[in-house]
Amino acid sequence: MSDDLELRRQMVATCRRMNDSGINQGTAGNLSVRNAAGFLITATSLPYDQMEPEDLVQMFFDGTYEGRRRPSSEWRFHRDILQARQDINVVLHCHSVYATTLAVHHKTIPSFHYMTGVAGGTTIRCASYATFGTQALSDAALEALQDRLACLLGQHGQISLGKTLPAALALAIEVETLSRLYVQALTLGEPPILSDEEMARVIQQMKNMSYGQAPDLDGVNDIARPRTPAS
Repeated sequence: MSDDLELRRQMVATCRRMNDSGINQGTAGNLSVRNAAGFLITATSLPYDQMEPEDLVQMFFDGTYEGRRRPSSEWRFHRDILQARQDINVVLHCHSVYATTLAVHHKTIPSFHYMTGVAGGTTIRCASYATFGTQALSDAALEALQDRLACLLGQHGQISLGKTLPAALALAIEVETLSRLYVQALTLGEPPILSDEEMARVIQQMKNMSYGQAPDLDGVNDIARPRTPAS
């Protein structure tokens, strides 16, 4: 099996998981993955449950494409993000309900919960509104994603990034979960916000864990230690 076909199959499977998880509906949302030639992207106006590997479109960074279908109307921000961010390989966009609820109010998600740090900073920013598919939207998304792995798009939806397909999907689901928590917290009033100093500790511990190390700040491992085999 060629690497290209396997990647296409993984993309189709991820798209269907987007639907199964509830973060995507109908033909909304799109997905791209960097490859040797440029990037593969989902086709425009094709429901994920009808998508086959051959329907994914090969795009190039000059804006041209090859394939039996046309690329997503949002190809510009996929191209521009992948071109600007060599640290990631996957761009996932969806209109998940609670993230979009915040986006229609142009609300940035603050560090009301420590898991906000999963996107790489103290906030998950909301980009300014621009018409879908335009260069203006791509420019706004790039600004909101500066030093971040996720953002909201004003009156539109969310974008989540990752080095791998599972990582991007997991982040998109986490952004939706945080969005739901924030919407519900706001019904009781503005929640308290964790300090930048605390979020710096949180983000460092998250980085440690991503490197395969358990957090070791402030004595959190004082009790949990590897067991020494009995002699």
